[in-house]
Amino acid sequence: MKKSEINISVELDEQNIPEKIIWDADEKEQEGPSETKSMSLSLWDEKTKNTLRIDLWAKDMPVEDMKRFYIDCIGGMAQSVLNSTGDEYMSSELNAVCDKFVEHLKNEMS
Repeated sequence: MKKSEINISVELDEQNIPEKIIWDADEKEQEGPSETKSMSLSLWDEKTKNTLRIDLWAKDMPVEDMKRFYIDCIGGMAQSVLNSTGDEYMSSELNAVCDKFVEHLKNEMS
């Protein structure tokens, strides 16, 4: 059986706030560790039928980028729902939420 690893390392300041988030993966296009400013990891617990989440962001990540990150996450979920379940309604509703958030950001910036 093939095995692939994803590694995440978080450097914290004195108050345990992330300063750096470094990740690497066996099958990543670019070789070697990469820094990121934000991550969101969701894991499904089959026994409890519940989602376990880890959301981290570096303290120097701009608020506008954080909002864009979450819009991208929701858009990714829309595509994943479509790919994994074929549910076009759920996918289109999630994409509609993304469209509303994009409009909200445009209005905030003007």
